[in-house]
Amino acid sequence: MNAQNVVAILAAVLGVVASFAGVWYERRVLRRRRIGYRVQMDMPIGRDNRHGRGRADIRLGLFSDLPDMSDATLVLLRIANDGAQSIADTDYTRRALHGLAAVFTERIVRGVAVTEPEDEHLLDHFTPSNGMAHDGDTVHLPRVPLNRGQHYKLLVLLSGGSGGSEVRVTGGIRDGVVARNRSTTVDDKSPLFSRFSRAIIIGLTLGIVALAVIIVSGQDAVPAPVAIRPPTPPPLGCATGRLTVNGSTAFAPVVQEVARRYQTDCRGSTVTVAAQGSNKGVQDLTKAGAAAASGSPTVLTVYDGQPESRAHLSGLSVALSTFAVVVNNQVPLPGLTSTSIRSIYRGDIANWNQLGGPDLPIRLVSRGADSGTRDVFRSRILDGVGEPALTSQDCLHTSSPRDRVIRCERDDTEGVLSTVATVPGAIGYGELEAAGAVHGLHTLALDGRAPVDGATAGSPLYPFVEIEHAYTYGESRPRAPSSPASATIWPGAAVRT
Repeated sequence: MNAQNVVAILAAVLGVVASFAGVWYERRVLRRRRIGYRVQMDMPIGRDNRHGRGRADIRLGLFSDLPDMSDATLVLLRIANDGAQSIADTDYTRRALHGLAAVFTERIVRGVAVTEPEDEHLLDHFTPSNGMAHDGDTVHLPRVPLNRGQHYKLLVLLSGGSGGSEVRVTGGIRDGVVARNRSTTVDDKSPLFSRFSRAIIIGLTLGIVALAVIIVSGQDAVPAPVAIRPPTPPPLGCATGRLTVNGSTAFAPVVQEVARRYQTDCRGSTVTVAAQGSNKGVQDLTKAGAAAASGSPTVLTVYDGQPESRAHLSGLSVALSTFAVVVNNQVPLPGLTSTSIRSIYRGDIANWNQLGGPDLPIRLVSRGADSGTRDVFRSRILDGVGEPALTSQDCLHTSSPRDRVIRCERDDTEGVLSTVATVPGAIGYGELEAAGAVHGLHTLALDGRAPVDGATAGSPLYPFVEIEHAYTYGESRPRAPSSPASATIWPGAAVRT
């Protein structure tokens, strides 16, 4: 029970007490006696079209025969004791014989019926001798005693005005009030809170906000005692030092997340991710290993698949990446066959209308020679046949009129995907999760198979997948956690892309 928790508990108790106290104070103290009224129905029944509804009412029988009914309206008025105490006939404070008056502004009262009293004995009070009468726009009501919760209703026939005009009940109650109520009846508005209720709600809201500020500021200002909560020891297998991870740009987002988590768990470690392509990563790793005087350099290369030459390299399978062929959204095709894709990259198909698409030239957006993703695309989709030569820099126009294919290259997966998304008619490839985050393009099904995670490498269900390998130069072993020197770092847990 620290100070913040004590404040929170007290604020919660205060809020509950204030809520009940507000209702009690409003109903039992401020308005111990209360007569509430509400209009439950106010509808025109005459032929006179004063309400802008576009056509006259359909009337039959008495409604049609009586000339005074041409602008008639019916009002159902509910009058109830909704206070905390009973109301006696002596509690009405008007000097006149009657106790209340119902005023129907701009209308003339033609007839009144008292209906639905909860106690039949209440009807005995509605007599002319007790003040029951009507004249002009007013119905005079007798001094009817009402127990708590009792009510009666008036069905009033009126003429000479439009439905919906103001209806009010006037009169006085000793130590009480006569007030209009709101209810969620069919033709009425939503309930309205009184000013006192609104003040309570606003006050409680401000109190909760102030409590949140106190708790947050208090937690920032009072740190946890070090003696009570000793530092958590690092996980087993942590190593200190520096490590550079290069290679695949398609797998780079996963590597960056792994690096961030590793540095959080293993204090004293620094992991730098410098992805420039799988082949470029192997080249840099080989150069660093050859230049090292002894041991393995602090460089780890992630490769999409396996390089052709792995001399002096030690590899480990770490994940399975799913790739996808993507096209610009101006090409609405949902998928292609592998045969069609190979025809496109051979230059046999140069316009999307040859495949049932729009009249747009096909523009190939590819990776450079350093890309492992490009190698995977060539081996898995193009059956080992290389892509055509580079013919464009802007991916829109060829360098020579003799070029059959418009093909450009980008340095990384992000560059390929962003170019495909902005160039009309563009087609390219990239890692599936990264492609799903880019607007302006969509992935293609291959031979009727949509890209899916969890497929196995070389699976006939979806062929465009590849195992990710992590390579070090020579035989590399993690150093002891206490070693201050650099160490090779790679998570032992499975990684999903």
